[in-house]
Amino acid sequence: MRGWWREVAGLVLPVSCGGCGRPRTALCPSCEAELTGTGPCRVRPSPEPRGLPDVYAAAAYEGGARALLLAHKERGALPLAAPLGAALAGAVTAAAGGLGAGGSGSLLLVPVPSSRRSVRARGHDPTRRIALAAAGRLRRTGRAARVLPVLRQRRAVADQSGLGARGRLANLAGALAVAPGGGRLLGEAVRAGGRVVLVDDLMTTGASLAEAARAVAEALTAEAAATGSGAGGVHPSFMFPGLAAAPKGGVTEGLFERPTAAVIASSPSSFEINRNSPRSCIVAGGER
Repeated sequence: MRGWWREVAGLVLPVSCGGCGRPRTALCPSCEAELTGTGPCRVRPSPEPRGLPDVYAAAAYEGGARALLLAHKERGALPLAAPLGAALAGAVTAAAGGLGAGGSGSLLLVPVPSSRRSVRARGHDPTRRIALAAAGRLRRTGRAARVLPVLRQRRAVADQSGLGARGRLANLAGALAVAPGGGRLLGEAVRAGGRVVLVDDLMTTGASLAEAARAVAEALTAEAAATGSGAGGVHPSFMFPGLAAAPKGGVTEGLFERPTAAVIASSPSSFEINRNSPRSCIVAGGER
């Protein structure tokens, strides 16, 4: 009911830009440009957690982009899901290697879950809402895409805001799992040629995405072993190098590439590290 009321209120009450407060617009051109104007970039936190996927971000977590994410997440500015989803869609495309309308299989967006406590407090799950908007945007541009919200928190975790990189890794270690039946859904999609892309609204230390990648890889390894699909029947876009081989089914250790991930925003320092590399910023179809 809370989410429904916010959407209705947004239609009848005066609005202002969620990024800068400019009146009579939910998103001004300047703040929109901060979300999508530079194109998605490969980002790397420092230190980089073990098992972190290749991550692509649409914007740095500062200025208008930061304000827009907070407005959507914490203040219930639900109409911002559409432009935030468009920014995420660009990062997803980059993470998937610029897969276009002619690509085989679909893009499978797997959102990092919020805790039940956070969802209750906010009245919505912001990452899942933005992922659905991103998938819709991708479909409208001719790319097959859908959201598979199969990740769950299997134990309580502390508030991450006061923790450093090591603390966040310890806090999240083993905290996520694929829901019952989720491994089968992922396995079926991957065997059909789907590309798994983990999605979140924000990356700071990378601990959440590393843990999400571990949980997805573990579930898919177990699914491959249970079905006997083996290496020949599983698409290589989701696995870790060095993940232990399944007890049966022919999934070979080190055979598969790591998964990829996409976020709307990442800490500015993760971009600055990449500026030393000519391959730092990648957009669909090329580099910059």
